[in-house]
Amino acid sequence: MIPTRNALILGASGVTGACLLKRLLEAGMYKSIYAAVRRPLSVGHSSLQEFPIDGTFPDREAMAGADVFCCLGTTMAKAGSKEAFRAVDYELPMRFAREAKAAGAKRFFLISAMGANPDSMVFYNRVKGELERDLAALGFESLGIFRPGLLLGERAEKRPGEQFAKRIFGAINRFLPTSWKGIASDRVAESMQRAAGAGWEGQRMFTNAAMIQGI
Repeated sequence: MIPTRNALILGASGVTGACLLKRLLEAGMYKSIYAAVRRPLSVGHSSLQEFPIDGTFPDREAMAGADVFCCLGTTMAKAGSKEAFRAVDYELPMRFAREAKAAGAKRFFLISAMGANPDSMVFYNRVKGELERDLAALGFESLGIFRPGLLLGERAEKRPGEQFAKRIFGAINRFLPTSWKGIASDRVAESMQRAAGAGWEGQRMFTNAAMIQGI
């Protein structure tokens, strides 16, 4: 069957976004994939169109009926301030979500975080929770929220605190309950691909344990 829908990936140059892009291109699920990136990709594919994440939104006609995948995310240490963190983890996703919805996008798939809660005392979890809440209010036909634990995968950029956490998890991961284990970035991408390939409406939450178990 020839695909008729398009997709938009936010953060396709990040570790999980890159895994997702590779999977979607290989699966041939979409007519075209628009990748919003911070840096150019070293991927050559006839279905792929890149544009800078701070640039002009893709052709609105291409977004009619499209699926949007948000793999954006930073850390407080890398962002440098609460304002800068919020700009990446809340404002950018909401900007694209609003524009995509107005252009006719039907489904939105978000990588959030374990512990996301708009009422959390922890700033990181609160911002993630506010994003989940406000995306739900936009009224997409389908909203998939993926809440992984610590993402395991090699980034192009080095995040010292995250690298330290990965070393710790590497030593104790097998002793942890599934809900708290570190999770491979490609496993999250696999879960997003599987969710996009299924026909469902409304909002669904994909927990760390469910993604690890392939549910």
